[in-house]
Amino acid sequence: MMAKDSNQDTLQGTGALQEALRALLPHTKEELKLDLTENVHRSVLILLQQATDLFYEGRRSKCLQTSEALLDYSWEKLNTGAWQDVDKDWRRVYSFSCLLKTMCLCETPGDATTVAAALKKARNGHSSIPDMRSEEAVPRLHCPSLQYFRKHYLVPQRPVILEGVADHWPCMKKWSLEYIQEIAGCRTVPVEVGSRYTDEDWSQRLMTVSEFISRYILNEPRDIGYLAQHQLFDQIPELKQDIGVPDYCCLGDGEEEEITINAWFGPPGTISPLHQDPQQNFLVQVLGRKYIRLYSPQESEALYPHDTHLLHNTSQVDVENPDLERFPGFAEAPFLSCILSPGEILFIPVKYWHYVRALDLSFSVSFWWS
Repeated sequence: MMAKDSNQDTLQGTGALQEALRALLPHTKEELKLDLTENVHRSVLILLQQATDLFYEGRRSKCLQTSEALLDYSWEKLNTGAWQDVDKDWRRVYSFSCLLKTMCLCETPGDATTVAAALKKARNGHSSIPDMRSEEAVPRLHCPSLQYFRKHYLVPQRPVILEGVADHWPCMKKWSLEYIQEIAGCRTVPVEVGSRYTDEDWSQRLMTVSEFISRYILNEPRDIGYLAQHQLFDQIPELKQDIGVPDYCCLGDGEEEEITINAWFGPPGTISPLHQDPQQNFLVQVLGRKYIRLYSPQESEALYPHDTHLLHNTSQVDVENPDLERFPGFAEAPFLSCILSPGEILFIPVKYWHYVRALDLSFSVSFWWS
């Protein structure tokens, strides 16, 4: 009875909140003027317009997804650097996105339990974004020359994020769920099912790209599905035309044809456990964002690799929830971290340990080269 009363109170409170918040918005989208400056990225302005259109069209579920993406991105901007240096426009973006999200969650559903669950979801909306204030950031460079990159990062094997190198690729503007479904929807691909490939219940299934999008991205399945480490671009040349090959790959020993290009496509929450690869890697972010940690090969002992030959390149440690009784040395291992956003390229040196978690619907492209 107490739970029922509590839910009823929630429902009544939600209705009053909805009325108060709705009064803050004009009656039509044409009347809504945000007046944001060029300090806000064009991609964010487009997302804001999409969220506004979805709200006024009554498409609350889609509006909720879009506003959550805006909140995640603006939250990162608000918490990078000193507060007094944060442009006020990013505060406006965050405030407006909060308003849209709350309005969507306040839509009166069929029962009060759903409202309670929605409000709980609102409270936990940023739980997946790590607190990186105490973490050392991966350095960033804007379009470095080949010689500079080779001398300061490739030869000494230091990770770096390259900006302004891939943001002009056609995929950065063209790719969306709808576009990918149109171009690749009927093609059959291998999908990883499970939180991470080290779990006992992890498996792989063959399905079309359309089935994957419908089952694991548009709906809320019990399992996580991930189209991971798949050479999709050999399978679908139309998509390959939308990407380039980073010029820095020419610094390697092999030919361009020897570069392995993989697609990584999935919903928020996909995880690549802490592992290392035998080649240099450029990871290009196209859609969404990823939280990434990087550990030097010199720290291998403190990362507790699996003993088996099959998983010898993978750590036993759950990076964001480590068991320090079993793995006490892990707490002392230094690392770099970053949130990789669309248009950015992360250089991961050969044998560098890396852990990757998607914060949003995400599409990444990796280039493995020697």
